[in-house]
Amino acid sequence: AAADSAPAPAPCPASREPGWTRGGSAGVPPPLPGAAATMFSCVKPYEDQNYSALRRDCRRRKVLFEDPLFPATDDSLYYKGTPGPAVRWKRPKGICEDPRLFVDGISSHDLHQGQVGNCWFVAACSSLASRESLWQKVIPDWKEQEWDPEKPNAYAGIFHFHFWRFGEWVDVVIDDRLPTVNNQLIYCHSNSRNEFWCALVEKAYAKLAGCYQALDGGNTADALVDFTGGVSEPIDLTEGDFANDETKRNQLFERMLKVHSRGGLISASIKAVTAADMEARLACGLVKGHAYAVTDVRKVRLGHGLLAFFKSEKLDMIRLRNPWGEREWNGPWSDTSEEWQKVSKSEREKMGVTVQDDGEFWMTFEDVCRYFTDIIKCRVINTSHLSIHKTWEEARLHGAWTLHEDPRQNRGGGCINHKDTFFQNPQYIFEVKKPEDEVLICIQQRPKRSTRREGKGENLAIGFDIYKVEENRQYRMHSLQHKAAGSIYINSRSVFLRTDQPEGRYVIIPTTFEPGHTGEFLLRVFTDVPSNCRELRLDEPPHTCWSSLCGYPQLVTQVHVLGAAGLKDSPTGANSYVIIKCEGDKVRSAVQKGTSTPEYNVKGIFYRKKLSQPITVQVWNHRVLKDEFLGQVHLKADPDNLQALHTLHLRDRNSRQPSNLPGTVAVHILSSTSLMAV
Repeated sequence: AAADSAPAPAPCPASREPGWTRGGSAGVPPPLPGAAATMFSCVKPYEDQNYSALRRDCRRRKVLFEDPLFPATDDSLYYKGTPGPAVRWKRPKGICEDPRLFVDGISSHDLHQGQVGNCWFVAACSSLASRESLWQKVIPDWKEQEWDPEKPNAYAGIFHFHFWRFGEWVDVVIDDRLPTVNNQLIYCHSNSRNEFWCALVEKAYAKLAGCYQALDGGNTADALVDFTGGVSEPIDLTEGDFANDETKRNQLFERMLKVHSRGGLISASIKAVTAADMEARLACGLVKGHAYAVTDVRKVRLGHGLLAFFKSEKLDMIRLRNPWGEREWNGPWSDTSEEWQKVSKSEREKMGVTVQDDGEFWMTFEDVCRYFTDIIKCRVINTSHLSIHKTWEEARLHGAWTLHEDPRQNRGGGCINHKDTFFQNPQYIFEVKKPEDEVLICIQQRPKRSTRREGKGENLAIGFDIYKVEENRQYRMHSLQHKAAGSIYINSRSVFLRTDQPEGRYVIIPTTFEPGHTGEFLLRVFTDVPSNCRELRLDEPPHTCWSSLCGYPQLVTQVHVLGAAGLKDSPTGANSYVIIKCEGDKVRSAVQKGTSTPEYNVKGIFYRKKLSQPITVQVWNHRVLKDEFLGQVHLKADPDNLQALHTLHLRDRNSRQPSNLPGTVAVHILSSTSLMAV
């Protein structure tokens, strides 16, 4: 069952999360190149189990490994309920004559779902199998781990696999005992009776989760992240109306093409609203509540017969795979449909079109958007500066929601619905340093294990809001500012947001939906250039040994310069910017080009010691050789002045008798003697 997290009631609607993958086939590859291998030199042993040491010990003692941390008992199968039919744990040698890790290489066609509702995990494995560079990370030293018929005594019944968990790669050790009924594997298994890579990867993943039952009804997005260390983005096709909005659909297809071509993984599913819906087969052959791996994304070149009908030389196409290995789409472009007769034989061969009921099939992207409800794109984030493709700068910060009696130290304030405690949450500041930049933000809570002793590990409902703040903010927010973006709130392991934001400084506030909950989280922020992302820990300027000598701020003032009007004009309009100055601190806006009525929308915050010294706002015209002064205003910013918005005439810099210059500037001012008011 491709079940997802049920959304919490939220400030904004939350969509259920789907699952997604991609496939294709890959022959057994050469060992990892040195550069890729070094990435995993810092893999951390899970539960301090050292694979090499354990294998050496088993070989020395001439015994097969038995994992004491994940024993061959019902506790490794279930966290609740009573077992079904009698399960017998067997080693691969007891299931078949000639066991192998891989038979004829690794392929997305290898896998079949077992009795547990884990099509989401099988879909992720299908995707993994299609990417040689990715599966070699998950299955390290695969040649060394493979059975060697010539050296049967070297086999120690021990395997290890790598997964990305909560910001680091972990090495999970397992023994080879697998659960069977009537000598058949009951969970994930391969087409070939003697191929065991997927069953062993699944066992290692079940060990991480607590038991096999914990894999029932999980989330493909989580598995894709655990296989890649990437970032998964769920997309609600219904809510976005992609079936009917051609422009949005084309943009999404281009993004999917880019994710696919750069080594990412994709999966699609159809939301099951009721229990009866789960795995119900539709007339078109698709199955509800079920995760399909996307195994190819491409523009198909059409033959002349179809040109007139589709009014296009190329058609946006997606290839999908059902983890059951059967039951396919039966609509247009299905395996035996007449549409394929119009595509040239060479193009069909290039695309690997087959007519077997092998669970793999093609659809137009328009039909995908019409019949599927959810897509997950898992970007494999490229942070290498040596790459020809888009690189990202990643900031990765660990944080926690904690409780404390002192509101200034409490960090579990709940979402914005709880205004009294919202600003008691952890806060992180980052900068967008380009005129506009695409920002990817992901928050992940520490994965919960499901065990017999502790029961099912339930996720908290989590989310985050992003606020555009003053250009010079150094301390925590205490009042609402312009909300730039926000995620949904949902009780899934991770929440993702992709947003385009203009240049400036921003604060992310990750929260649980309800106040009073505790938990650890990992925040990941991806930008095109370094964002200087860091946690804001202090509420106000700290008292130091110099405070008594140099003074301590008595007043906090927030100055928001909205814009100007009637500026001294040139034939092309002014290229103006504004500078806000206060006690040696200053904030500068971006240049607004070719207008005498610019909108600066720039804010500064100032902690003031010299209350008699006014704040100065200057307007300048940007020139090639030397910038031109257009005028200034002085602001007293008295906390007793209840008028917040001021429209002031620009004046010159004559200190004795300043005269008016062309133009006015609109300023919003907020001052308080409480340094934690803004």
